[in-house]
Amino acid sequence: QAHLVESGGGSVQAGGSLRLSCVASGYSDPVYCMGWFRQVPGKGREALAAQWRGGPSTYYADSVKDRFTISQDSAGNTLYLDTINLKTDDTALYFCAAGSGSKCGEPFWRDAESYQYWGQGTQVTVSS
Repeated sequence: QAHLVESGGGSVQAGGSLRLSCVASGYSDPVYCMGWFRQVPGKGREALAAQWRGGPSTYYADSVKDRFTISQDSAGNTLYLDTINLKTDDTALYFCAAGSGSKCGEPFWRDAESYQYWGQGTQVTVSS
């Protein structure tokens, strides 16, 4: 059974930065797409960024594209999200996700249904 474990969240002041990590293991199917989402209470999951596993192509939501960077290790088993210039609106529970389908481009990466594996989330709190 696949396990995705996020870490790196925490409390920071506005303008600060964090590096989120997601370690994945135990995939039962080939995984092609890995992404980051976030969610605040009472709202749906917001797609932030995605990357083909093992490939360079990346995708970003407009709200974060100049501040967040997605990357992965050479084996495609650890996913990162580097965040800078954090804003109070970035406060949320951040999830990593992995999809075993063959679709990772636009618009599929934005759809939570494209991902079969999810972590439990890591909380990011940004204060003013």
